[in-house]
Amino acid sequence: MNAPLLRELGRVDYAPTFAAMQDFTATRGADTADELWLCEHPPVFTQGLSGRPEHLLADIGIPVVQIDRGGQITYHGPGQVVIYLLLDLRRRGYSVRGLVHRIEQAVIDLLADYEVSAERREGAPGVYVGAAKIAALGLRIKHGCSYHGVSLNIDMDLAPYAAINPCGYAGMAVTQLSACSPQWRGGTEAAIVGRQLAGHLARQLETSDT
Repeated sequence: MNAPLLRELGRVDYAPTFAAMQDFTATRGADTADELWLCEHPPVFTQGLSGRPEHLLADIGIPVVQIDRGGQITYHGPGQVVIYLLLDLRRRGYSVRGLVHRIEQAVIDLLADYEVSAERREGAPGVYVGAAKIAALGLRIKHGCSYHGVSLNIDMDLAPYAAINPCGYAGMAVTQLSACSPQWRGGTEAAIVGRQLAGHLARQLETSDT
């Protein structure tokens, strides 16, 4: 099974990237190669299809973009890695649950490289270090193909999370790699960690569901 093509987008605005994901998925054919898009975003809140406005607790001047993934509201900003997974699940033989498991495992394995013990939670997609969420996950599946993906907090300003109920959970703590890893010495670019995470994702994506 071919590894997805990795595209490094750098720091890009959210709305046009969202539109590009939709366009890529709508126009792809049976032979279109799968892709992983690695990027960061300027500060933005994104609200999923089931999102409720009361989960935005305060207007702090950060735009809110309504999008078509599952889930509630989350935050993206500089110092956070985002990887969008544009995959043909039918061709790869994945269930949605299988894809979610692979994404979570890739994050867990990446964090283990930095001596951070992380885990998944039943019924609450994402990855957690203790009681705090370090990675958020949201997908849209259309015509058997996925878009949206996973965000991992690396070394960022976490203050905007106080203005929301992260992923719909009131009072949920959030954390980041720089606060958890005994290896962290500062100065590590999020893009470097993003490439490492993309490598773990590629390994997780090598096999079909059994």
